[in-house]
Amino acid sequence: MRIGLLTEGGYPYVSGDAGLWCDRLVRGLGQHQFEVYALSRTEDQEGAGWVALPPQVSRVRTAPMWTAQDDGVVHGRRARRRFAESYGELAAALCEADPSDAVALPEAAPTTQADRFATALYGLAELARDEGGLVGALRSEGAVRALERACRAPGALRTAREARVPDLLAVAAHLESALRPLSLDWYDDQGDEGGRGLGAVDVCHAASGGPAALPGLLARHFFDVPLLVTEYGVRLRTHYLSSGQGASPAGPGSTPSARSALAAPPAVRALLAAFHGRLAAEVYRQAACVTPGNAHARRWQERCGADRAKLRTVYPGMETSRFAEVGDSPDTADPHTLVWVGRVEPAKDLVSLLHAFAEIRKGEPRTRLRIIGAPSGEEGRAYLGHCRMLAAQLFPDEADGPHAVVDNPVSFEEIGGPESATLAEAYAAGAVVVLSSVVEGFPVGLVEAMLCGRATVSTDVGAVVEVIGGTGLVVPPRNPRALADACAALLHDPERRARLGAAARARALELFTVEQNVTAFHGIYLELVSQAPMRRFLFDDDGDPRPFAVPPEACLPGLWTGPGAPVTARPGPAWAATGPQGRDASPVAATEGAR
Repeated sequence: MRIGLLTEGGYPYVSGDAGLWCDRLVRGLGQHQFEVYALSRTEDQEGAGWVALPPQVSRVRTAPMWTAQDDGVVHGRRARRRFAESYGELAAALCEADPSDAVALPEAAPTTQADRFATALYGLAELARDEGGLVGALRSEGAVRALERACRAPGALRTAREARVPDLLAVAAHLESALRPLSLDWYDDQGDEGGRGLGAVDVCHAASGGPAALPGLLARHFFDVPLLVTEYGVRLRTHYLSSGQGASPAGPGSTPSARSALAAPPAVRALLAAFHGRLAAEVYRQAACVTPGNAHARRWQERCGADRAKLRTVYPGMETSRFAEVGDSPDTADPHTLVWVGRVEPAKDLVSLLHAFAEIRKGEPRTRLRIIGAPSGEEGRAYLGHCRMLAAQLFPDEADGPHAVVDNPVSFEEIGGPESATLAEAYAAGAVVVLSSVVEGFPVGLVEAMLCGRATVSTDVGAVVEVIGGTGLVVPPRNPRALADACAALLHDPERRARLGAAARARALELFTVEQNVTAFHGIYLELVSQAPMRRFLFDDDGDPRPFAVPPEACLPGLWTGPGAPVTARPGPAWAATGPQGRDASPVAATEGAR
């Protein structure tokens, strides 16, 4: 099969989100051909380059989301009228909502409103396909005026009616950025010198929701290509939290542009939340299958309009080989040592962990706490400094000076040091592994500890309870007393630690391996292709299609689809132009944008 892998700020970039998961998926499905369609988030991300790509990646096409040069397209009178109608409908769909609910979730929106948004979106896409691009039109004064008319219309959202000119300009700029995929030349189904586009793939697989899934929506609209959407962190939830629409502050997985929206005026936040909500609802409606990474993400998707019949939970796959030695060997860790492993940042709530450890030390003076991890950015470095000072204050008699930690029972280390050269050795160092986060999506570190056969104590956030499944202790977040009691209970009961550790490792090996992840997606690909309509036809001399002229094996890679085969389909399979072992094209440079 030919799989169009759609990413935003992810694979194949070195610093991309979910890049490791995508790389394992592509390498694990060597029998398929992958074409990567990547949207980059920043100039630095493009400059950092790509990861090494396996042979089954036949093509990479990229486009920046952080900048767009004027495409030079000048619309005539008819095209300008089409743009005004479609963009006006889009703006009206964003402004229509219950006046008492400025941030109504998509499921609360009436069907007619969702249809209105979809009609406007596809109208803009068809205009871009016919005329060559929308960059100039989306930046025009006409777009701002259309937004203003929608905001001032009777029945418009109360918050939208309060929008001022700077607010309208900010919303128009964001919509231009989010709708840039409409102007790309990725939506072909015919062979040319640059190869074919998304119209010729068998399945579009979006590695996240939001803008990454937008090219898949257009391939579904223009060519009936099945769309598969995978979300390990729901993009709509991230936007709500980052823009202040939710009860929580910006999360660690939010993008810089989303985090900057936190300080935006209420009208801007409401309109952008409406746009991303309508887009998510349309993606879920058109997707043939949606695969959340855990039940927490699944509940969000259902709340935002996803059909429960389309949802399949597929857990992320972890590489187990590097933890096998620790998991198989006898437990030789210090029975008085607690270990925390992760990225140092405020969301990990190390302050509560330190206060909990102070309570533990009152009953067991021999206990030690090892915090192993590197800070995340400037905020992380400042937070690490604060935690070091707090540790010195909590144990002043064991510190060499008020600001230095030498023989303190709390140690701060990084992977690669003399005592923890590898990640597996870090988990093996403690009798109990602790997770103290207040914000967490899928707890990768927790799964790693389980693969090492360690008993765990975790806070009840994100997908922690689903991952643990009864093989560890779970306490409320921001509760040092509960955290201390749970850790002390395991430290004093080595037999219970051993039972929980063994059960945790068995659960992780069953549910969270690369093999189960790859096998699940392989089965979903086959299912989607088997249910998709045949899009390859033969035509007679009069141009009419010939039913049953294409044998079923024409959809499969093999010598019968090579250049010497008697049957040539339109559009032909990926191997028709290059032979069964050939590659469609070499990856293009990131700086070439959408070419």
